[in-house]
Amino acid sequence: MNRKTLVLPAVVGLLAPVLAGCGATDSGSGGGNPIVVGTTDRFIASKDAPAPLDPAYAYDIGPWNILRQTVQTLMIQPRGGGDPVPEAAEKCGFTDTGNERYACTLREGLKFANGDPVTAADVKYSIDRALALKADSGVSGLLNTIDTVETQGDREVIFHLKTADATFPFKLSTPVAGIVNPDDYPKNKLRDGFDVDGSGPYTFHADVKGDELVRAEFTKNSNYKGSLEVNNDKVDLVSYDSADAMGTALEKGDIDMMTRTMSPQQIQRLSNGTQEHIDLVDMPGLEIRYLGFNTDAPTVKSRAVRQAMAQIVNRSDLVSKVYGAQAEPLYSMVPASITGHSNSFLNKYGDPSVPKARALLAAADITTPVKLTLHYTTDHYGPATKEEFEVLQKQFNDSGLFDVRIKGTPWDTFRPAEKKGRYDVYGMGWFPDFPDADNFLAPFLDKDNTLGSPYANSRIRNKLIPESRREANRLAAAPSLTDIQNIVADDVPVLPLWQGNQYVAVRDGITGAAYALNSSSTLQLWELGRGMSG
Repeated sequence: MNRKTLVLPAVVGLLAPVLAGCGATDSGSGGGNPIVVGTTDRFIASKDAPAPLDPAYAYDIGPWNILRQTVQTLMIQPRGGGDPVPEAAEKCGFTDTGNERYACTLREGLKFANGDPVTAADVKYSIDRALALKADSGVSGLLNTIDTVETQGDREVIFHLKTADATFPFKLSTPVAGIVNPDDYPKNKLRDGFDVDGSGPYTFHADVKGDELVRAEFTKNSNYKGSLEVNNDKVDLVSYDSADAMGTALEKGDIDMMTRTMSPQQIQRLSNGTQEHIDLVDMPGLEIRYLGFNTDAPTVKSRAVRQAMAQIVNRSDLVSKVYGAQAEPLYSMVPASITGHSNSFLNKYGDPSVPKARALLAAADITTPVKLTLHYTTDHYGPATKEEFEVLQKQFNDSGLFDVRIKGTPWDTFRPAEKKGRYDVYGMGWFPDFPDADNFLAPFLDKDNTLGSPYANSRIRNKLIPESRREANRLAAAPSLTDIQNIVADDVPVLPLWQGNQYVAVRDGITGAAYALNSSSTLQLWELGRGMSG
């Protein structure tokens, strides 16, 4: 039994891998049966979200993990972390001193999987389409610093930005910037259903039952040209209803690897090395969990109510009771390992204190107990979510200042309702689009944010976010980023709770598992192979 551990230390705000253990980087064989990977992610096409896999709409870790295998981007986050590198592009870079003009040259001979050439015009079409559609998922916000896209010939693309944006190369590595074929993706509407076509390392076939994708089949794309080495010919991603069902499939050998989301109990058992022929790969993660607030809702419109909740919540108690060593308390939306992180909530509120919370409510003439419902999703962030909200409920109710009930809802209903402002308080998670502090702040605080939050702070939006993006040296952006975090701690439009590690479990004989997830929780199926695993 080998337990492989991937340690990701902070390096100027990014995460770079250092491997301990043996055999996890073997390239493996591409032949034989498909490598089968399990997940509890669900992929549903519904009335509220009919186009879950369109790059112009998708903004969730599960659909993105499908798109990253199939739809190519100009840039990509490298295997070991750090600044993004060219992928569909041969080269990219800022061509001015103000970080407002970014130019890319496409690789020669790029083709979509069907053989059609990939041109600069296709890149422009894809970006312009995502911006024009402006899907309610909020994903187009990643591209909101783009003013115009220019092409020169078939291979040159020039992005003219509205304002300086040092994070722009990272944004070009995200699926919303994926290059699509105009023949497959209409200009004025989203592409409904589960069809995906691109120029990435794999072609894609969806096994669908009803309105749900149950098995995603990835086959090596013979027309692929890019920076990735594909170590297998085929990978199947199978969706399971529960972590227990996924774990049973791994034990039986029906799948070769399982990813998110395992239960804390499964992870603990596997970490003890009791499962023969199964190894656990664990690595520090950038996943965070937080409470979001509809700041227009009468129950939480008063800042004092939100501040009192921030004063009561006991993160250490929550983590120890539910996740143990698999997570740690978080006192900002920015994880502790990212450059620019500040413990703003700890600095403002200190240790949990009911008397301090009572004083906050009394000063604002708030009648107690404040009645609230905390909403959570039952099937998206893992089986421990219900227990997590039971602990939160007890913390708030034990204070005597709140009368809290909790309500769980499946993700395909929960997410549309949250975006429409139907929940006053709700639990969410965040897997970063890229490992920079900007991506833990702007998506929740900027205009057209992913939460649909009514909270708007003009200083954050008009001064601090643009100011931070002007700094190519992210250490130099720290003062602006700290100011943003301090304002968030004071206004509490969101309430950070914890950040967690990430895990995969893999059967012997599968190589590359240590790199199957990157620091942003991106599933990198091309890393997997068959061979000696150590």
